[in-house]
Amino acid sequence: MTASPDPSAAFLSADFPSFPEDFVWGASTAAYQIEGAVTEDGRGPSVWDTFCAQPGRIVDGSSGEVACDHYHRYVEDIALMSELGLGGYRFSIAWPRIQPTGSGAANQAGMSFYDRLADDLLAAGIAPMATLFHWDLPQALQDEGGWLNRETALRFADYAQLMAERLADRVALWCPVNEPNVVTMLGHAIGQHAPGSALGLDALPVAHHLLLGHGLAVQALRAAGASAVGSANNHSPVWVDEQLLDHPALERTIADRIAADAYDALWNRLFVEPMLLARYPDGFAELMPGPVAQDLVTIGQPLDFYGLNYYNPTKIAAPGNAQPSASGPAPLPYSMVEIEGYPRTDFGWPVVPDGLREILVQLRDRYGSALPPVYITENGCSYSDGPDASGRVADQRRIDYLDSHLRAVRAAMAEGVAVAGYFCWSLLDNFEWAEGYRQRFGLVHVDYESQVRTPKDSFRWYAEIAAR
Repeated sequence: MTASPDPSAAFLSADFPSFPEDFVWGASTAAYQIEGAVTEDGRGPSVWDTFCAQPGRIVDGSSGEVACDHYHRYVEDIALMSELGLGGYRFSIAWPRIQPTGSGAANQAGMSFYDRLADDLLAAGIAPMATLFHWDLPQALQDEGGWLNRETALRFADYAQLMAERLADRVALWCPVNEPNVVTMLGHAIGQHAPGSALGLDALPVAHHLLLGHGLAVQALRAAGASAVGSANNHSPVWVDEQLLDHPALERTIADRIAADAYDALWNRLFVEPMLLARYPDGFAELMPGPVAQDLVTIGQPLDFYGLNYYNPTKIAAPGNAQPSASGPAPLPYSMVEIEGYPRTDFGWPVVPDGLREILVQLRDRYGSALPPVYITENGCSYSDGPDASGRVADQRRIDYLDSHLRAVRAAMAEGVAVAGYFCWSLLDNFEWAEGYRQRFGLVHVDYESQVRTPKDSFRWYAEIAAR
C-alpha cells in the first residue's frame, strides 16, 4: 500500500536550470539496505549479517534482515519508480544471493529474482544500472581472508562472469564495485563498517584487491557483451584552514597541508588513478601486494562512464600525537576537522552544494581526456521527516538540498564537465549501515513495521524534474 503526496506540495521553481534532453534522471539503492529476505531462497550470509549480529556494531541494534522487504515488494517499488518517472534505476546484486559461499555454481533462485527485476524495469521504461558489489561480501570468503586475500578478486571475476552472461543483454550500465575507498577505510582501516577490522594503513592490500576485482569484472562484463561499464567511486573535496604565510602557526599550516594531500591521495586519487591512468599515486605502488605492474594493466581497463558519489567536503588537519605501538597498525596520517558555517543534515553532514561542482571540475582538470562522461551515481541527504496527521511527508529540506546540488551539477556542466545523469540517493528510506534505521535518505518514506511506502514531497518535486 502506498500513499500519495499532497497536491499542495511545493512545485519546481521557475528558475530551475534546464538539462539536456538525454540527461538520465535516476535513483539508487543497495541490496543489503532494502532487500531483506537474508535467509530465503538459498542466500548465504554476508559480512554485514555477521557484523550486525555483533553487539554494539549497529547504533540501534538492528540489521538488514527485513529492511524494506524489497525482495517481496519489488513490483510495488517499480510502480513507485514509474510514478516518479525515472529513466534509470541503480540497484546492487547481492553476491551471497547468487553464490552463497562466494564461489561455485549460481543459485538459480537468486538469479531469477534479478531476472524478474531487470525485466520489470525494462517493461516500465526504466534502464537498469547494476552494481555487482555494494559491500555484502559472502561471509565464507571473509573467513578465508576477505579482500585481504588476492583470491577474493578472482572469485569476484567468476561472479561477474555469471551475472554478465545472465543480464548483459538487459542491464544498460554496470558498476563493478561501489565505493572501494569506503570499504577499505571504514571497513578495514578504522572498523566502523563490516567486517570491522582496524588495520590502519595496513588495510592497503584491500584497496589493491578491490581494484583488481574491478578490472577483472570489467573484462568479464565486456566479454559477455555488456553495453557500458563504469565505476561508482566516492569523492570529497579536501579542505584545510586558510592561513596567512606570516601566521605564527606556519609550521602547523604546512603540516595541515601535508595531511590534506595525504588524505586526498588515500580517499580520492588512490582509486581513480589506477582505473583511469593505470597507475598509483606516487608512493603507493610499493605498498601494494604484487604483481603490481601487471595488475595495473588489468585495473586500467577503459571505462564507458565514471560514476561519482558525493555527499560533502572533508576538512583535514595534521594528525595528533598518536604513535604506532610495537605491534599495532600504522596510524592514519591525518585527522578530520568539523566544517563550520554550513547547515547540516540529520546525519550531521555539512550541506555544501558547491562541493559537488568543485569535485567535478577537479576531476576534469586532473584527468582531462582520460575522464569519460560522468554519472552522479549517488547524492542525497538524511532528514527524519515523517508523515503528518494527513499522511503527508513535508520534507522541504530535502527539496532544497537536491535543488541546490542539481544546480551545482549544471554549473559544472557549464564549465565543460560532461555529466550524463544523476541518480538520487535514495529511492527508499532504508537500513543505513552502522546507523541502522535512524537515518532516512529516501524520496519515499518507509514504515518499517507495516512496510507502507509514502512518497514524500521531494518525490513529487523530483518527478516534475524527470517529467521535464
